[in-house]
This record gives sequence, structure tokens and C-alpha cells, in this order.
Amino acid sequence: MQKETPLLIIGAGPFGLSMAAYASHHGIDYLLVGKPMEFWQSNMPKGMYLRSNCDWHLDPENMYTIDSYLESRSLTRQDVEPLSLRFYLDYANWFQSKNRIESWPHYVDCLQYDGRSEGRFVATLDDGRTVVADNVVLAIGFKYFKFIHPELTKLFRSDRVSHTCDLVNFEHLSGKRCLIIGGRQSAFEWGALLIESGVSEVHIVHRHETPKFAVSDWSWVNPLMENLVKDPGWFRHLTAEAKESFNKRMWIEGRSKLEPWLWQRIQKSNIHLWPNAQVVDCETRPTNDLEVRLDIGVSVRVDHVIFATGYKVNTTNVPLLAAGNILQKLNSRDGFPILDDQFQTNIPGLFATSMMATLDFGSFFAFTVSARAAAGIIGPEIEKRLIRL
Repeated sequence: MQKETPLLIIGAGPFGLSMAAYASHHGIDYLLVGKPMEFWQSNMPKGMYLRSNCDWHLDPENMYTIDSYLESRSLTRQDVEPLSLRFYLDYANWFQSKNRIESWPHYVDCLQYDGRSEGRFVATLDDGRTVVADNVVLAIGFKYFKFIHPELTKLFRSDRVSHTCDLVNFEHLSGKRCLIIGGRQSAFEWGALLIESGVSEVHIVHRHETPKFAVSDWSWVNPLMENLVKDPGWFRHLTAEAKESFNKRMWIEGRSKLEPWLWQRIQKSNIHLWPNAQVVDCETRPTNDLEVRLDIGVSVRVDHVIFATGYKVNTTNVPLLAAGNILQKLNSRDGFPILDDQFQTNIPGLFATSMMATLDFGSFFAFTVSARAAAGIIGPEIEKRLIRL
């Protein structure tokens, strides 16, 4: 079976849903491929809270906002902040319903570009169907970009380690001891959730000082995103120093602070913090527990190691790109696709958003606040392309 569409959106997370909402509102025929909010449902633990507030909604038209959703349920911001994962998934489901967004709940196994056929794309799905598209938006999120430093992977047996995005059910660790490598929000929140799920002891080790538990100031981000829609090239054409300044400010608010509501949950006698330390060795003891040595002269005995080491973009890790001819044609730098002012790659009609856009558009695009801004920039460019076709 083959289907043709002016616009194929690959990925049904926040960025894909925002793009679909724009297309729906502006009468662009599109096909959304992916399981809605799958990464959020399958790779984030129950009981997790978001760092964002209610103004980080998904609608590029500013109609179906989180505040609108609250009003429909007779709730206020105070009733739901900090936002739980469950609440955000409920909002995303409501957002899909209001925008009448439907998706094909499948994966794209292979994406090909045929420059001879008016520059069309051919996507092969995991059920054997093919989709021929004039334009493609890659909104694939974080799934393929989890990062663990190679030197760390050499130290541990593969059956005794997990990355945070793969460890969302903690039942099998009840009564055990865990070591978390990392020092940002996910490391500490996983630590709290593990203890609350029955883990007997948690050690959190990180190379820097423990971040402060303090309220992040996001008040400057929404105006910045609105300005970006009006002037898409604004960030990209800043000097290197100015870009670094904005990225540093985002880092300070999003990475060097921990949410205050987490403080009490971390203050437990069986949660041990090891700041300014690194893992240098690991030995499996005769009792089958792991003796992990830190460079500060301390050793800890644990049963499982968790990498809260974040994500790093590398387009070669995206199976649907590696399986086709896209990577051979794609201009990239440091693992990122090189984008123009409208998020378009050097391959006409191929757009990339979410984390893959952070090199050219700033670290804001690793956060959901930028989903609607990306849709508001990509959408008009697709409309122009469709008029020309």
C-alpha cells in the first residue's frame, strides 16, 4: 500500500503534535507517523514531575493552551503546579482531540530522498506500507540520542547498568542499592523515586558541586520564543559570544538548578551525595555486588548503576536515516544537521526540529517551550513550498 502526502511528520511527541496542529489549522494535508507521546509514556517514570510551568503549552495558534485545558476542568495553575507527568499526558491527549490530530501508530524504518522525482521523499513503515511525501519534518525527540561516555561503559557489565530513559520501572530494584552517575535534575529525581519505590540505598556521584535547589526563572523564555517566530534568523545570526550568553543562561536555569520541591525528598539518610567526584573503577565482588571506586578515595558497594548522563545528538544514530540515503546527502556538523532559518536542511523539503535544532537555534529546543515556535516557523515555509510545487 502506498500513500502520498504533501507533508509527512515523523514523530508524535510535543514537536510533532505542534507541527500537526499548525498543519490542521492552516489546511495543510499531512500525515503524522508515530505513537502519540510514546517516549513520555514509555521512557519516563510514573510519579515524575516536569520542570516547565503552565505557559509552556503546545499550540502555535495559542488556542488550546494548558490554561484553556485547566479552564475546561475548572482548575487553576496552583492546583497542578508542579506539573506531573500524568497531567501533561492528559493535556497532550486533550490537545490532540481539540485539534483532531490523528496518527499512524507506526515507525518509519527507512527514509529515502529521490531528487529526480521532483525532490520527493519515500518513507517505508514497519508494516510494509510506503509514504511518498513532498515535505518531511523530523520531530523525533530524544529517543536515539541517549549518551553514556565510552570510558564509563567499559567499567561495568552491561547487565548491571541502565540509562535513565530505559529505567522507568523500579520494582526489580526493591531492596537493592543503586549508584546514579550524574548531577542534574534527572539524577536527583530518579534518586528520590528509587527510594520511594523501595530501593534500600542510593549514591549520587557527579563531577561538580551539587546544584542549588532553587526556583528557575523562565520568565524571559516565552518572549524570546515569540520573537523567534517573527524573526527566525534572530538567534542563528548572533555572534558566537551572544549565542553562548543565551545558552549559558538557559543552562543556569535548566541545568545548574534543582527544583525546590525535590529537596525534602532527597534529604534521606539512605541517599548519599558525592559531589566533585568521578567513578574510576568497578569490581564485581564474590558476593556479586559491585564495588565502585571514586577518585576521592571512596568506594561504595551497590547492585545496579544508573547513568543520568543525558543526551547527545548524532544523526548517524537515527535508524530511519541510516537505512536510507539521507545521511549521504545531509550536511552536518558535530552530529547535528545544518539548518537554515526555517529549520530546513540542505535537502529541499527536509526539516528537523526538537533536539536536532539546538546547534543552530539554541538550547531552548531541547525544551518543550520551543515546540510551538518551531511549528510557527516551519509551517509558513512548507506553505510556500506547496504553492511552488
